[in-house]
Amino acid sequence: MLLSEEPVKYGQKGAVNVTLQTLSEHEIIVTFLALALLLAGAYLCGKLMEAIKAPKVVGEITGGLLFGGTFLYHFFPAQMESVFLAYPEEGKVLNLFYQLGLVFLMFSSGFNTRIDVDRKNMRIIGCVFTGATVLPMLAGIPFAGLFQEAFIGERGNNISFLLVFVIGVAITSIPVISKIFFDMGVMNTAFTNTVLTVSTFQDLCLWIMLNVATRMATTGEVNLPDMLLVIAFTLGMFVIAKLAADHLHRGYQGRVKATDFYTVSFTALLLFSAALYGAGINIMYSAFLTGYIVKAISQNDPEAEGRMEAVANFSFSLFVPIYFALVGIQLNLIHNFSLGRFLLFFVIAFGLEAAGTVLMLLFTNLKKQVIVNFAVTMNARGGPGIVLATVAYSYQIISVEFFTVLILTTMLSSLIAGYWLRYQQKKDDTIFTDLTK
Repeated sequence: MLLSEEPVKYGQKGAVNVTLQTLSEHEIIVTFLALALLLAGAYLCGKLMEAIKAPKVVGEITGGLLFGGTFLYHFFPAQMESVFLAYPEEGKVLNLFYQLGLVFLMFSSGFNTRIDVDRKNMRIIGCVFTGATVLPMLAGIPFAGLFQEAFIGERGNNISFLLVFVIGVAITSIPVISKIFFDMGVMNTAFTNTVLTVSTFQDLCLWIMLNVATRMATTGEVNLPDMLLVIAFTLGMFVIAKLAADHLHRGYQGRVKATDFYTVSFTALLLFSAALYGAGINIMYSAFLTGYIVKAISQNDPEAEGRMEAVANFSFSLFVPIYFALVGIQLNLIHNFSLGRFLLFFVIAFGLEAAGTVLMLLFTNLKKQVIVNFAVTMNARGGPGIVLATVAYSYQIISVEFFTVLILTTMLSSLIAGYWLRYQQKKDDTIFTDLTK
C-alpha cells in the first residue's frame, strides 16, 4: 500500500535510516478540497478584478477573504472548519503551500530585477527614490508611536516594529505596477522606466531592512554591531552574487538543456535558502537572491527567458494565488480590527510617500501632472506590501490588526494607482513619454 497512516520505514533490515509519515487518504482529500476552494476563489475574484481593470492580486486576496472570519467562516464556522481545520496538521500542510507561494513570488521577482540606470535620468531617479523612500521613512518614525500599542506583535521588539512600520509606509510594488503598465501599453516609456528603476533600488533597500528586522526579532536583541553586520552581509551577498553570476555566465552560453535548467535552478533555490538561513538570512530574501543569480547567469539567453516564463506561469497559476488566498483567509474585519486606525495609517502612508515624491520633484523641470503621477504610482504597494505583512506577522513582529491594515493598505493603494494612471492616459496619452515642460 502506497499511502499509510503508519510510519513507512526505509533502510537495511534491522537498521532503519529514514522514516516517512503520511496523511490518511481522508486527510489528503480534505486538503485537496481546501486548496481547490482557495484556488477557485482566488481565480474567480481575480478575473472579476481584471474585468473592472483592477489589479489581479486584490481579487486573489479577496477570494481567500471570503472563506475567513469576515464572511463564510463567520456565518458557517462548522462547515469551514470541516474543510480548513479538518485535522490537527492541516494548518501546517496549508502553510507549506503558503511558503512555496512566497518563495516562488520572490524567486520570480529576483529574476525580473533589472539594474539598468539611464544616466540621462539620473537626477530624476535620485529625486524619486529620495522622495518615495528616504523622506517618507524618516517622516514616518514619529507616527509609529501612535500605533505601537495596537500594532506591535507578541515579540514586543520595538526596533523591529519600527523598521516594519517605516517599510510599510514607503514600499512600492514592481509586479503590480509592471502589470498596470503592460495592460495600458506604456511599457518602455520614460515614465515607466524611471518608476521601475526606482522601485528596484527601493525594494533592495527595504528587503535588507526587513531581513534586519526579522533577525532582531529572532535573537530578541538590539545589537548595533550585529545590525550593521547583517546589513553588510545581506548587501554583500547581493554584490557577490552579481560578480559570481557574471563569471559563471561565461561558461553558460545557453548550452543548458531545459530539464537541467529547471533542476539546477530549483536545487540552487533550496540550497541557498537552507545555507543562508543558517547565516541569519530570511528565506524570502534568499529566494529573491537566487532568482537574481539565475537571471545574471543566463542573461541575454532568450531560451532561459522562456523557461523562467514557464516557471512563472506555473507558479502564478498555483502557488502564488494560493499564497494570496491564504493571506486573505487570515483577515478578520470583524474582530481585532479598527476602521479608524486603518484609515489613519492609510492616510499617513499614502500622504507621506506622495508628499515626499512631490517635494523632491519640485526641483526638476518635470510637468506638474507628471510629478503627481509619480506620487500616486509610487504608492502602489502590491506584492511586496503583502510579503512585508506576512513575513513580519509570521515572525510576530506585528499584531494581527497591523497585518490586516497592511494588507488592506496594499489593496487600496494598488487600486488607486491603477485607476489613476488609466484616467491620466485617457486625458493625455503622451503624458508617459513627454515628461518635461
